[in-house]
Amino acid sequence: MPHPTPPSVLRRPALWIGTGLIAAVVSMLFALLYVGGNVNPRGNLRDLPVALVNSDAGAEFGGRPVNLGEQVVSGIQKAAQGDKSIDWQVVSREEADKRLGRGKVFGALVIPADYSATVAGLTAPQPAPQGKAAPPTMTVLTNQAAGSIGSSMSSQAAQKAAHAASAQLGQELLKQAAAQKTPLPTAAQLKLADPVTVTVADGHPVGARSAMGLSAFYYALVLVVCGMLGANVVNSQVDTALGYLHTDFGPIRKREPVQHTSRVRTLAIGIALMLGLSLVMGTLVEVATVGILDMDASHLGLLWLYSVATIAVVGIGSLALFAAFGTPGMLLATIVFVAMAVPSSGATVPVQALPGFFRALAEFEPLRQVTEGLRSLLYYGAQADAGLTRAWGSMGVALVAALLFGFAVARLYDRKGLHRIPHPDTEADTEAGAGAPAETPAPATA
Repeated sequence: MPHPTPPSVLRRPALWIGTGLIAAVVSMLFALLYVGGNVNPRGNLRDLPVALVNSDAGAEFGGRPVNLGEQVVSGIQKAAQGDKSIDWQVVSREEADKRLGRGKVFGALVIPADYSATVAGLTAPQPAPQGKAAPPTMTVLTNQAAGSIGSSMSSQAAQKAAHAASAQLGQELLKQAAAQKTPLPTAAQLKLADPVTVTVADGHPVGARSAMGLSAFYYALVLVVCGMLGANVVNSQVDTALGYLHTDFGPIRKREPVQHTSRVRTLAIGIALMLGLSLVMGTLVEVATVGILDMDASHLGLLWLYSVATIAVVGIGSLALFAAFGTPGMLLATIVFVAMAVPSSGATVPVQALPGFFRALAEFEPLRQVTEGLRSLLYYGAQADAGLTRAWGSMGVALVAALLFGFAVARLYDRKGLHRIPHPDTEADTEAGAGAPAETPAPATA
């Protein structure tokens, strides 16, 4: 039989159709998922949690007690009734600090204890010399540890609310000044028109070497990719060791003797190898990022355990897909662990700013759970309720599901006699008929 030439191979319609369909699906899916999840975060924003703190102690205006901080809170809540983009959570300062320190809110707007008193000082009958009276203030707290874009959105919303409250207060102060029939200099009128000074501060600082709150995402992505690519390596190496595939070393091709074994045993071998490699890969990831790159990190022992476990679970999940679907399982693993996972992770664009489809994905996609656990480890002191408990729980559920699915499908294939290689007698007959040893075609990887 003549050897095929490159032109003859390229003239085969099946080659172009099959390859073209795969390329078309991959390019379309990645474009729709990656860009679709992040193309309009502000338009998709719903219920972004922001703390609203009123520490105002109140003051007397005209002989009656008044708490202007309560008026600010009431005004913000009233304005929010027609805009569902921000979830204003009215809490104490202590509770706000706790939520900032656990990643439960993306920021906060704080009204200080002397807010009413400082406003009263602006309209006192005998005020201090112009320019000497302390202006009322509000403080906007950010939380980059919860996500830089989410923190920025929170900060913008809080500053907008504070400036709106300042403008409303300014109108009332100007009316009071006009009622006193005392002419005010232009500078004083401008000061009363926008009396509140809004300052921005970091509500939960992160280290200088934490990628501005994104190191958890990058670390999580490394772990997931290591698990997926590690599974690819394990899958091919197991097939090579069992004689299903050739190994090429430059111009030299080597093939081990074919070992007839069941799909269940093949999967078990791959899982055992994946567990061993996870120890190596997880260790090296931490050594590279923390030891060499000096990434800000604490709880190094727990971080190592988390890294190893994440790589192992993602790798076992990928091996289960390979066992069930063969070569297409590699594409499925890429879609599940990368294409759908990255835009729904909430690491760059917060989950509250994603379209509904991606919000649903975020409930079970592994990258989001892994990232939340790493945020707890890297930024929030490994607090269980800062995402670490959910991450471990999700990891356990994913591991059990992968094992049950992979072994159930492999067992089904074995029981139906769907073996990966021909029966030895059939293989021998084929080689004898050919008149010379023939290379066994590489079966579909499973």
